[in-house]
Amino acid sequence: MASSVAPYLMRAYHQWMEDSGLTPHILVDCSCSGVSVPEMFIQQGKIVLNIATQASSNLVISNESISFKARFDGKPQEVFVPCEAVLTIYAAENGEGMFFDNDNIPTTEEEKKPIFTVLP
Repeated sequence: MASSVAPYLMRAYHQWMEDSGLTPHILVDCSCSGVSVPEMFIQQGKIVLNIATQASSNLVISNESISFKARFDGKPQEVFVPCEAVLTIYAAENGEGMFFDNDNIPTTEEEKKPIFTVLP
């Protein structure tokens, strides 16, 4: 089974932003299963997280999730975000980044099957 391209793009954008002196942020859909973020900062079911190296520690962007430790209101917190919950990654300074269309993630075995169209 092929992996989603989204985590690879998230890692690439994160690296590009850090190399360019920009601050990478992610917008997270907190209604997705498995999201563990500080609830007091969730607004309208979403949260913006600063994932810059200087704002987080132990940042891992794997093919399945983004995880790190950070301080919120001065209190340390572990954050866990499944990749499918990330709506966008963008630079805080200029908004450059990428939106992810997570509505098309297959949820059933039937939906995971490829659809082939024969062209005339």
